[in-house]
Amino acid sequence: MQPRNMSTSGVVDLAAVKAAQEAKTKAEQARAEAARQGGAGAVSPADLVIDVDEAGFERDVLQRSAEVPVVIDFWAEWCQPCKQLSPVLERLAVEYDGRFLLAKIDVDANQMLMQQFGVQGIPAVFAVVAGQALPLFQGAAGEQQIRETLDQLVQVAEQRFGLTGLVVDPDAQPGAAAEREVPAGPYDALLEAAVQALDAGDFGGAVQAYKNVLSDDPANTEAKLGLAQAELLQRVQGMDPQQVRKEAAEKPGDVDAQIAAADLDLVGGHVEDAFGRLIETVQRTVGDDRDAVRRRLLELFEVVGPEDPRVVGARRALARALF
Repeated sequence: MQPRNMSTSGVVDLAAVKAAQEAKTKAEQARAEAARQGGAGAVSPADLVIDVDEAGFERDVLQRSAEVPVVIDFWAEWCQPCKQLSPVLERLAVEYDGRFLLAKIDVDANQMLMQQFGVQGIPAVFAVVAGQALPLFQGAAGEQQIRETLDQLVQVAEQRFGLTGLVVDPDAQPGAAAEREVPAGPYDALLEAAVQALDAGDFGGAVQAYKNVLSDDPANTEAKLGLAQAELLQRVQGMDPQQVRKEAAEKPGDVDAQIAAADLDLVGGHVEDAFGRLIETVQRTVGDDRDAVRRRLLELFEVVGPEDPRVVGARRALARALF
């Protein structure tokens, strides 16, 4: 057993796209269905704090992170700061009412997990969202700082990954949440068709499938994210990377050459290079050329996600370049 998708540096990760799409749909449907059934399938407040070991990590953390952000508290019995921090996290897990799940990992009994997360000292707090690990903070922290961090985590989980959390019923018996089949949503077939097209390399088919969803539901988050990524993959399909980069290097004023190179940068995971290239091109162009570069940069922001700090920084840089 090993944690998967631990790196957050990749951009165009089809598996991650599919996981995010499925997570949003299933989470929203699960919460709606549980509410419709008067709390059926809900978890008790006691289920919001769990002890996790190496054997159960895949099931209790990675799999659960597809429906709710999982906050991991690395602790040990001998750690005095842990004894101050852990009760605060446990209380907040209940207070946040299912918006995150707290997983407690005893480092003395789970050295492998400690090493895989790169924990240098305890207490250390991480989060796993849709299978991806995020460091939160290390060492003792004040409750206000913890709340601010959790608020940001919940916001990112909802806006970028569509995770709406768990339904909590104070009257539910601990561990009694029923496993049930989640009913199919109205766009499941189209979204699944789009993901299958992406997996098969049929980027045109994926683009059309996402557009079909957006024609009925313009605000559909999964479809907007998927469309931006499918269009990017469609654009770079068939490109000769060496030729594209050669032309971009030889023609710094050629807008089309710089845009094509930025697309390749992003597909290769070189996010800052892609953003920096286009921002520099904005600075040295005017009129329609500048507007074309700006529009492409905004499209690439959609691919990466609005909450990504690289996008936040690039938006500020773009504003300075434009004004």
